[in-house]
Amino acid sequence: MKIWQRSMDLVDLVYDYTDDLPFTERYNLISQTNRAACSIPSNIAEGSGKRTNVHFGEFLTTSLTSSYELETQFLICKRRLYGNVDKLENCLSQLAEVQKMIFSFREYILNNDNPE
Repeated sequence: MKIWQRSMDLVDLVYDYTDDLPFTERYNLISQTNRAACSIPSNIAEGSGKRTNVHFGEFLTTSLTSSYELETQFLICKRRLYGNVDKLENCLSQLAEVQKMIFSFREYILNNDNPE
């Protein structure tokens, strides 16, 4: 699925970005940011194996909420002036695209009989 692939690409960007964060954040912000990023494609993948659109939609919702968590962590990094600004802006831009894709796909499958 395209949204799964795009979210996997986002994970790569996030890991690259968090490599530049202060070492003192390794057990807090870095760990939380990486886990939230991984949760996005993981929930898309898990949901795609469910039997009904409603169940798939629930996993897409979880994926979307993880994306909002990730966005908040990026905004914390921005406030704290952590990491490379260009990498952060790229992550935020890609995240916004992934959020739109997940939201649209969730609406599509919940309003149709069969998931793609």
